[in-house]
Order: sequence, then C-alpha cells, then structure tokens
Amino acid sequence: MQQVQYHNLTWVDLENPSDKDITYLRENFDLHPLAVEEFATPTYRPRATKYSTCLYLTIHIPLFDAEQRTTYAGEIDIILTPTHIITGHHRDIYQISEMMKKLQSGEGARKLHMSKTASHLLHKILSTLIESCFPRLDHVTKNIDRIENGIFSGEEKQMVKEISIAKRDVLNFRRTIMPQRAILESITAQPGNIVAPDIKPYFSDLIGTNVRLWNMLESAKETLSSLEETNNSLLSEKINSKMNLITVFTVLFIPMTLYANVLGINVITPLSEHPSGFMIHLGIMAAISLATLAIFKIIKWL
Repeated sequence: MQQVQYHNLTWVDLENPSDKDITYLRENFDLHPLAVEEFATPTYRPRATKYSTCLYLTIHIPLFDAEQRTTYAGEIDIILTPTHIITGHHRDIYQISEMMKKLQSGEGARKLHMSKTASHLLHKILSTLIESCFPRLDHVTKNIDRIENGIFSGEEKQMVKEISIAKRDVLNFRRTIMPQRAILESITAQPGNIVAPDIKPYFSDLIGTNVRLWNMLESAKETLSSLEETNNSLLSEKINSKMNLITVFTVLFIPMTLYANVLGINVITPLSEHPSGFMIHLGIMAAISLATLAIFKIIKWL
C-alpha cells in the first residue's frame, strides 16, 4: 500500500489488494459496504456507481503484453470521496506508480495537484492514464508502416501472420477504450459534493480526448483491413503465377508423353532400325514441345 497526503486530501493506492487491505479500508474510511466489496472483486465491465458516501469507478486502460504482442485491459478500481481517493489494481500500472512517487517526493507536485479537491486529483490521474495511450498508438502506427513495407517488399506470406497480430492488438485496444466515454460522462453528471463544478469542463475535455483516441483506432483498423486485402491480392497473384508455370510445364509434356506412348505400342516402330532412330524421336518430341510453346505464345498464355 502507498499513501500520500496533503492538507485534508489523501490518496491511497493498493496494488493487488489483500484481505488485510480491505479490512484497513473498512476500519479507517467511511465507505459504503458495497463499494468496499466491489473494490476487492475483479470485473470485466467498466462502471460508475454512486453510493451515499462515495463514488465508485471501475475503468480499464490498455496495457501491452510484449510476449504475446497484444494489448490487454488493465483494471483500476477507484473510490472517490470529498477528501479521499482510493485506487486499486491487480497489476502494476506504471503511470500510477510514477505519479505516486512524484507526489510523495515533491512538495511542489503535491501543492499543484492536491491543493484543491479529490475530484481535481482524480482528473489528473485519469488524464495521465488516457494521455499514456497515445504513445501506444504511435507503436501501432509504426507496426502498420512496417507491415506495409513488408507487403511491397515481397514478404506477403510472412505478413499474413503480422497483419493478424496487428488486428488483434487494435481490436483489444478498441474494446478497452470504447466504454471509457460513458464513465467520463457519468463523472460529469455527479453532484457538486462529489465532483467540483469547476473541474467538470476538464472531464468533458477528457471525453474529447477519448473520442480522438477512438477515431485514431478506427483509422488504424481500416488501414489494416485495406492492407490485408492488398496482401491477399498480391499473395493470390503470386500463387496464380506459380500455378500457371506448373500448368505450362504439365501441358508441354503431354504431347511428348502421348508420342512416347504411341511409340511404345507393340508394333514395328518407325525408324527402329535406323542407327540414329532414338535421337530422331527425341528431336521430334522436342519439336512438338517447342511447337506447343509457340502456340502458347501466339494465344498469349505466356
């Protein structure tokens, strides 16, 4: 558990809350029992619930799994009272840890972000989390550029998997970002005793930031879909070219095979007594193949 206090405002951050932490919350804060119970229970559904003594929020932010090369949702539970913010998460959230360290170590940072109300500090926390999504979007854009270069560098086969990985990443990113707008709108709708009226326009501005994130993800999704279509077309064309080459070789050998089968009939073979008969037959077979190849050229099959 980490804690920072400035005047009458306190922020408590709990990573992977234990039973001892939950007991601490019950004994030291005037919180609704349901809020404390939900704080200890992981959920996949973002929500905002107003209780008699506090506002309970569950939000998810996009985090990146480097091993699986995909985005996943990191849950953050927040309890907001007029004088306290309590945050809980089951994974280390770098942005929250860094902000907590800055507030703990710097008097100026505490004066800047904790001199007003808890809702002002909540805005700073949410703003930091949402703004941290933009570098992740830059990573998605670089990945798309790399895929585009690979497609037009003759690596269509390798890019099939890369496109699938990138599409999964964007899909998970979108699924995490999409519900956040409703949560931010719920915060702005809270009464003045929970969310200060002068900070509500700034939460509305965060809604606009969330919309920009969504639009950029939509653009990335459409770009990947277009690249996938292009890659499939180029890959199909390459496969068709190879199949055409195999077909040509097959058709070229059909007349030669037919000629050889005719010669294999159990009758007297022309030129069988000729000393160069074998070479003559080979020459005839080669001439037939060349004639077939010439016909393909004339009718533009090659």
